[in-house]
Amino acid sequence: MAAITDRPERYRVVRRVTLIGSAIDLALGVAKILVGLTAHSQALIADGVHSLSDLGTDFMVIFAAKHAQREADEEHPYGHGRIETLMTVALGIALLLVAGGIIWDASRRLFHPELLLRPEPLALWIAGISVVSKEAIYHYTMHYARKLRSGLLRANAWHSRSDALSSVVVMVGVGGTMAGLDYLDAIAAAVVGLMVAKIAWDLARESVHELIDTALEPGEVEKIRAAIRGVDGVESLHMLRTRLSGGDVLVDVHLQVDPRLSVSEGHQIGEKVRQRLLGDFESIADVTVHIDPEDDERVSPSHHLPLRKDIMDRLQAAWRGILDQDQIEDVTLHYLNGKVHVDLVLPLRLARGEAETRALEEQLKARLGEDEDIGRVRVMYH
Repeated sequence: MAAITDRPERYRVVRRVTLIGSAIDLALGVAKILVGLTAHSQALIADGVHSLSDLGTDFMVIFAAKHAQREADEEHPYGHGRIETLMTVALGIALLLVAGGIIWDASRRLFHPELLLRPEPLALWIAGISVVSKEAIYHYTMHYARKLRSGLLRANAWHSRSDALSSVVVMVGVGGTMAGLDYLDAIAAAVVGLMVAKIAWDLARESVHELIDTALEPGEVEKIRAAIRGVDGVESLHMLRTRLSGGDVLVDVHLQVDPRLSVSEGHQIGEKVRQRLLGDFESIADVTVHIDPEDDERVSPSHHLPLRKDIMDRLQAAWRGILDQDQIEDVTLHYLNGKVHVDLVLPLRLARGEAETRALEEQLKARLGEDEDIGRVRVMYH
């Protein structure tokens, strides 16, 4: 299923799906409460409150989707996707409060038998209609939640399914009470509250994990790792980090490549890795690649070494009287294993014979013998 990634279109789809669900929530919520009052079913009244809580969270979904679809800016360089995550946490908390109220009221009636209600057959019919309606809304919303990779829309879909499941419990409770088991309606109401609480806890927990940048599941991370290793030129990788932002996956990774490669070739390998991840994984929205010539995951062996200007000043001072500055065509520095290794390119006219070139090379190395920062020196002629 191809995901919808265009932000304005994403918002329009979320708004349409949610408004359809909210219309049904409003109708069902009002019907359940009115019928629950007239047909004397505490469980149906609790279910009606649950449906109206769906209506409230529907508007939270629309609000979050509207603001989350805004493009990245200077203050929010990673976009506004976390608004959707934050609202999902709020949705979970709201559901927990609803669940607490339902459980408290049901418990109060269980301990005071004179408060128990005796429902009538009409309550069964309304509960049955609710089961069918809310299950249909669940499948409709979940379809677009998967298509949009929206955790918030997925949370709202489960909110709808929790309403359908709670209506099943209501049917059992109402039917049992009508059969003479007076406590069953109140027990059914308490079970509805516990179901809502469980769903609310799961939603809030998952979203909090996202807010604190919890990594993807190990299996998903391993798939990303395998895709990176499949790119030609990648010798190894480390510091692979993943996180979620409003349904999008963000990836950071360090790639180790052959240290003899040019900067542009190393960059090209990194770009190929980025393109592969964005192309192969629909959920990945951003990839940051760092190119390394050696493994620096635990310690960077070359962090103490000076930059080019300082090294060049040392080389010129050491080689004064042997090489003039205008005789040096190019110097390439390699920072590896805690040393600066030097590739020196001299003009071909200085290569006057094998013995002389070897003597020059030995003399250059000898002059650098006391410099602990400089490693091997390789002389080439061009």
